[in-house]
Amino acid sequence: MRTAVIGAGAAGLIAAGFASRHADEVILIEHNETVGKKLRITGKGRCNITNIADTAEALKQYPRNAKFLYSALYSFTNADIIALIEENGVKTKVERGGRVFPVSDRAADVVGALKKFAMKENVRLIKADAKRIIVKNGRAAGVVTDKGEIAADSVIICTGGKSYPRTGSTGAGYKMAEKAGHTIIEPKPSLVPLVTEEEWVRDVMGLSLKNAAIKVKRGKKTVYEDFGEMLFTHFGVSGPMILSASAHMRDTGKYTIEIDLKPALSREKLDARVLRDFEKYRRKRLVHALGDLLPKALIPVVTALSGADGEKRAADITRAERAAIVNILKGLPLTVKGFRPIEEAIVTSGGVKTDEINPSTMESKILPGLFFAGEIIDADGYTGGYNLQMAFSTGYLAGTNV
Repeated sequence: MRTAVIGAGAAGLIAAGFASRHADEVILIEHNETVGKKLRITGKGRCNITNIADTAEALKQYPRNAKFLYSALYSFTNADIIALIEENGVKTKVERGGRVFPVSDRAADVVGALKKFAMKENVRLIKADAKRIIVKNGRAAGVVTDKGEIAADSVIICTGGKSYPRTGSTGAGYKMAEKAGHTIIEPKPSLVPLVTEEEWVRDVMGLSLKNAAIKVKRGKKTVYEDFGEMLFTHFGVSGPMILSASAHMRDTGKYTIEIDLKPALSREKLDARVLRDFEKYRRKRLVHALGDLLPKALIPVVTALSGADGEKRAADITRAERAAIVNILKGLPLTVKGFRPIEEAIVTSGGVKTDEINPSTMESKILPGLFFAGEIIDADGYTGGYNLQMAFSTGYLAGTNV
């Protein structure tokens, strides 16, 4: 029995390694010169392998089709992938938020471990561009590539989404799945920076907030809340909190973000703190009196949005002006105009419709012998290692069920 695996990324390498235990021969098809090209740049080149959250908690980190991933995440857990990577020569460590990284901080080491696991004696890696699934007698029977046809008893598509196309994620897998009869949920960027209407973000470009809180609203309804890090850019905002927030912003309509710059303080305590600073710096101008509370670049933004005169002495600031400043500190407003291009997204939201895939095996319900794993499936998670865990878990199910 022969299995063809299309794509030698996170899902494909795991799928090939486990398929090798059941198939006489595994053909791993990759159109890049090297395996794991996208994996090498994940986590800013460090590779956030997974997250140590228990599976029940981890399932809450997938805003789309978490129920579909239930079997996969319980069948091949975070402990399983950590053990597999360590057994193949790469030690791991746990960092803030339960994120797991290689001790070396080198994503290339993780790729090396996965390649070592995948490349068994009966696994053959070939460089080719997959074009179409061969169908015979109502089931998948191989792959048409630019180098010719490859006959197979089963095929696993692990081609990823459309994010980071320079790494080979061109969306070709969607076309193959569609030709094989599957429905493709429109691919959209997820875990992607946001473009804002406000132009003042350019003035604070590069400023990172470490302990801020955000509230994302659509109209009056709050759709997402988070605490952590974010970054101002020339086009809007980015950073871990913002990327996760983008996964909740699929519906049409205008979204707004309120940034709490001082989440550790209640409005009353913050007002008292501001009052103390104004007393301390009563002879100084407002822009200097806020220096203990805010990064320098944000001070003119806060004063302008509050309507207070930054040149006014702190001692002359009225109670109403102080209240306006506190309001901005507890809810710095931004209006979301759109997303950055899908090419800049960490993952793709959308893909092969989950109703058409058996969640216990990752086999197509439409075409027997065809399996899916990884980002090509219409499911995605937040930042923190959850998307790679999904790739590993679905790759395991596909590989063990060929």
